[in-house]
Amino acid sequence: MKKIEHVGIAVHDLEASNTLFKKLLGVSHYKIEEVSSEGVRTSFFKSGPNKIELLEATSPESPIAKFLEKKGEGIHHVAFAVDDLEAEIARLTKEGFTVLNQTPKKGADNKLVAFLHPISTNGVLIELCQEAPSPPVEWGME
Repeated sequence: MKKIEHVGIAVHDLEASNTLFKKLLGVSHYKIEEVSSEGVRTSFFKSGPNKIELLEATSPESPIAKFLEKKGEGIHHVAFAVDDLEAEIARLTKEGFTVLNQTPKKGADNKLVAFLHPISTNGVLIELCQEAPSPPVEWGME
């Protein structure tokens, strides 16, 4: 693992939380994005080399809605950047960690992601992130 990529924070109200974190960090969010497959809207802040991802549920069945119902607002996950997500999934599975998705899936902020179950990581949901490949450029399309 290269570094902490971001810290994810579950929130009830993304707009109110954007205002709060803008005051806290002294910078505006740089992106709002919906990941419909996960039932979440995200907002990203960058402060120096660090990133914060705010997560708001878009559906009562989403993992974020369930987290908020059970635990309330707060830290949801810690994400680590990796160079080769598939190799890291294989390595961590071999090491005995419970990987929630053996196949990388599309996440927010142009990332491929996989998660480790908190039962195998001292109660902390861990997200592994790899930069998604850029789509191929099609020349001559006018």
